[in-house]
Amino acid sequence: MSDPMRTAAVTYGSYLKIDELLSLQQPRSEGPEHDELLFITVHQVYELWFKQLLHELDRVMRLLEDDEPHRAQHTLKRILTILKVLVAQLDILETMTPLEFLSFRARLEAASGFQSDQFRQIEFVLGAKQPAVIERFPDPSRARTALARRYTAPTLWDAFLHYLSREGYAVPEAHLRRDVTTDVEASADIERLLVGVYRNDPKNAELCERLVDLDEGFQEWRYRHVKMVERTIGTKSGTGGSSGVEYLRSTVGHNLFPDLWKIRTQL
Repeated sequence: MSDPMRTAAVTYGSYLKIDELLSLQQPRSEGPEHDELLFITVHQVYELWFKQLLHELDRVMRLLEDDEPHRAQHTLKRILTILKVLVAQLDILETMTPLEFLSFRARLEAASGFQSDQFRQIEFVLGAKQPAVIERFPDPSRARTALARRYTAPTLWDAFLHYLSREGYAVPEAHLRRDVTTDVEASADIERLLVGVYRNDPKNAELCERLVDLDEGFQEWRYRHVKMVERTIGTKSGTGGSSGVEYLRSTVGHNLFPDLWKIRTQL
């Protein structure tokens, strides 16, 4: 006789919630249009990777707080690999022609990638904080609560500076106590310190290089995203009334960690 208290065996399907997962792709177009499933799938996968990136970025900051730079570097390498996957997914979206996108675009109504709170959270962690972003989400909501918490929390750059301070570097107190809701700005004091790291401290110079890799990888994703949108809708307004390519172009080329770029001419 079977034991009613015995739990069911874990299967691939039950562990990964496959039935629930496959029910989440729900096209809105008539038919539906063939390419709408691709559009939904790619963007849902993006959100899953954004969730993983936040998970990994939080880990990097904890490892820096625990003075474990080697493990932090390992996690940064994972983040960089995920960024490469995000860029590669744009190649998939670019197989969809402008006319194929137009076949269901109207069904998106006000929905827009600008409303991805997880991507905005990633920006906040990396130091690109805009308080107006928080106001776009209803109060209360999961998204607004998460963004508000990230907005007032230290950034990855702050965690890095505090780590360097504990390593014995004379990080100015003003930088250790800076307003973490403001943009990271280049500093001659920090640049002199970083030049010393590169010349005399291979362990931490390598950590600096991984941060440069992260900055460059994030910029690469932004650039490819701009070109994908331009290729698909040209200079039309984005869904939801956003300015589309015009806004996206304005985000390209902004260094998240400016000091790590400026010292290149001093080495």
